[in-house]
Amino acid sequence: MSDLRNPPGTFDVMPAESAPWEGLLSSFARVVEGAGYGLIITPTFEDIAVFQRVGESTDVVRKEMYDFTDKGGRHVALRPEVTASVARAFIQHRPPIPWKSWYAGSNFRFERPQAGRFREFHQLGIEAFGTEDADLDVEVIALGLEYFRAVGVARIELLLNSLGDQNCRPAYRQMLLEYLREHRDQLCDDHRTRFEENPLRVLDCKRPSCRAVVAGAPRQIDHLCEPCATHLARVKQGLEALGISYTVDSLLVRGLDYYTRTTFEYAGLALESAQNALGGGGRYDGLVSAMGGPETPGVGFALGMERILLAAESEGTKERLAEGRALDVFVVDFSGGEAARDLTARLRRSGVRADRAFDSRSPKAQFKAADRSGARLALVVGPDEAASGEVGVKDLATDAEQVTVKAEDVVEAVVRLLGR
Repeated sequence: MSDLRNPPGTFDVMPAESAPWEGLLSSFARVVEGAGYGLIITPTFEDIAVFQRVGESTDVVRKEMYDFTDKGGRHVALRPEVTASVARAFIQHRPPIPWKSWYAGSNFRFERPQAGRFREFHQLGIEAFGTEDADLDVEVIALGLEYFRAVGVARIELLLNSLGDQNCRPAYRQMLLEYLREHRDQLCDDHRTRFEENPLRVLDCKRPSCRAVVAGAPRQIDHLCEPCATHLARVKQGLEALGISYTVDSLLVRGLDYYTRTTFEYAGLALESAQNALGGGGRYDGLVSAMGGPETPGVGFALGMERILLAAESEGTKERLAEGRALDVFVVDFSGGEAARDLTARLRRSGVRADRAFDSRSPKAQFKAADRSGARLALVVGPDEAASGEVGVKDLATDAEQVTVKAEDVVEAVVRLLGR
């Protein structure tokens, strides 16, 4: 046996396991494209500056990025998240605004693997650039919830906060810094030496010592400027108008520095609370300009596919994601193979999912393969059927008596039996 294995913190999705992943992707495309979002595909690696500009004080950039110098002497990084890449593409290609896009793909972070979190992980997301309208925030949040309903994940709590903007956040940041300096000795070892760089990250620390300090810390939501407070009120009003319940979490911050105003998270209540974030997002009105582009507001979210699958499994709905992806027909041909070759081609042209066995396997082996395939029907061609120009049709789901159909009529008969 070879000793080659997938790297730590990564995994393979084999064909027998991939149908739920397909379900996640196709459902997401259907939901967001119905709201005007178009697919964008960006490189898996970028110039490291693309990510450094969006959060040099964060653990994502400081500790977790996979970065290296390539053979051309360029310092590049595997993307740790997609929003910065989409912003770079927006700046480079200058599409008309408002501009809506969606993506799906791998990201990479060097961190300790845990349930639903890997060093290569997969995200689905949307980004919308070009308007400050709070109703767009509501649309983005609502689309995420609509998607969860579409994939059968019902137990979701929406957490909501506002991080202010360049007008009110500096004063709050200074207020928080002063409070944390007074309680420096009570912070965890990591934040005791680093909170000056990014005090907001202390609010998100899960260690008991920091949680105790944070309990008495000032909250940004209590110190918003009038425009930010008005924006948050409009978001709340919009969510309530759509019948969307939410919980205001004044300690909610995001892992990257570019977020402003609206910040939200989808918590999967079927998972353990310490690892139940299925995704989240918010506004990033200063991101494009920070990366050298024109002042352009933006809002979006990213969802973790691995965590969504865990939530679907916990809620007993994961198998629904695989519906409609099994084979319709398996052709069992022990008359030479020509019938299987021709029948599968005819069936596929008619939109029927069809497969067959190869290598002149025995009838018994072919029927076993048909059962394993999950196909609804088996088409059987032996020497007798080949000689008479007929095909046997057997319903594998009910194990009913096999019937015989003329070879030229079999595709039409199959489509009718499948209810197409």
